[in-house]
Amino acid sequence: MTTVRNIAQGVRSFTSNAFLVDGKRTVLVDAGNDFDAVERIEAAETGLDALVLTHTHPDHVGNVGAVVDAFDVDVWGFDPDHELVDHAIADGDTVAIGDDDHLALHTPGHKDDHLCLYSREGGILFAGDLVFANGGFGRTDLKEGDRGALVESIDYLLETVDDGLEAMYVGHGPAVETDPLYHIELAAQSARMG
Repeated sequence: MTTVRNIAQGVRSFTSNAFLVDGKRTVLVDAGNDFDAVERIEAAETGLDALVLTHTHPDHVGNVGAVVDAFDVDVWGFDPDHELVDHAIADGDTVAIGDDDHLALHTPGHKDDHLCLYSREGGILFAGDLVFANGGFGRTDLKEGDRGALVESIDYLLETVDDGLEAMYVGHGPAVETDPLYHIELAAQSARMG
């Protein structure tokens, strides 16, 4: 069974969450920033097969170089022209993470290269910085931020996920393991009001 661990848990620095997902294909979803990600992956004793980025803001990619050097893994993300990305993931692609295939959803608005990764079979969503617990949503005041695009992306996510969604792992703050669909619906409402 797939296990998801936030290796950034308890870190007190400018970082995103970084999820180590073990299973048939052990993947780190986002690398975080400004902490020893390599040590924390090694402590989990899972090894690492790939690194997948939800987007390339510094708090999500600061540890990429160290992780790539330590584990000799390729980096997957939406924008193959970005210096850290080895392989492109396009909207609608399937990405193996842990024991499940995840549908890649291109969800700009917070950043142009933002992806969400959804496994219908596993009931898991990696939401990056699109939506958060309790109706939170990604900032749109940074470069490439666009509130209208963010609202459209949240709507796209709502059209794609179903009520079989059991867990939503977000870029910041706690994971949502009780009725994540409700939290996405709240985010859609909140983003429209802002």
